[in-house]
Amino acid sequence: MEIALSSPLQMPVARNTRRTRRPRSIIPGFGLTMGLTLVWLSLIVLIPLSTVFIRAAGMGLSDFLAVGFSDRAMAAYKVSFGTAFAAALINAVFGTLVAWVFVRYQFPGKRVFDALIDLPFALPTAVAGIALTAIYAGNGWVGQFLEPIGIKVAYNPVGITIALIFIGLPFIVRSVEPVLADISSESEEAALSLGATPVQVFVRVILPAILPALLTGFALALARGVGEYGSVIFIAGNMPFKSEIAPLLIVTQLEQYDYAGATAIAVVMLLISFAMLLFINLVQAWSRRKVET
Repeated sequence: MEIALSSPLQMPVARNTRRTRRPRSIIPGFGLTMGLTLVWLSLIVLIPLSTVFIRAAGMGLSDFLAVGFSDRAMAAYKVSFGTAFAAALINAVFGTLVAWVFVRYQFPGKRVFDALIDLPFALPTAVAGIALTAIYAGNGWVGQFLEPIGIKVAYNPVGITIALIFIGLPFIVRSVEPVLADISSESEEAALSLGATPVQVFVRVILPAILPALLTGFALALARGVGEYGSVIFIAGNMPFKSEIAPLLIVTQLEQYDYAGATAIAVVMLLISFAMLLFINLVQAWSRRKVET
């Protein structure tokens, strides 16, 4: 009687039912980092903002609407958001131009000018407001030549816009500059060799690449401009229904011990700002997906 011996190749191989574990990272995983993120975000952002909404909820709907949407408050919203949007839009154009010059060209004093771009970050905003008022007031260095021809800069929304341009320029430049540095000049030269004009090269080659970063800088400049106080109050003139900004109106309500009124105006500003930034982020995400595809 013969016994058939099976070869090792014919023997059944036992399956390894244990899952292969990924190598553990030295850095803490998702659970710990997400927990710390939520705790820190709650302490710094969510809890302070929730107290504002809770305080406003205690006013009642009729009182909230009467204070938050009064004629004076609506005029202040118009000045704050209108000047911030105009300043961010102007910075989007000229900030991109400044970033382009810094990336594409070499010139004497480049490092000095590059450092001056970040000066609004370090300069106290009150100092900037005083300096701009001294320059653009009726007896200032520049204002004394502008007012005789009918151009009044200080103590009206034009001066507010100039102050917001000053503090918002670094956000655009620092957001766009790294993206421009990553764009190779060969793509521009290829487009020119195919017959494209310089305007077409910018619109079809450069702008799609820098658009997400440009929108990021625009959103940062807009958010900074809406909440700016120190550099604006000196040059604004603070005249109700003309040059009064919403942050100043909140401070005025607090000085009068009207905490409920200040809270109502703050809630309206928060809601408008959140809606604007959410819209900009959605456009930014759409533009990024369009560039990737």
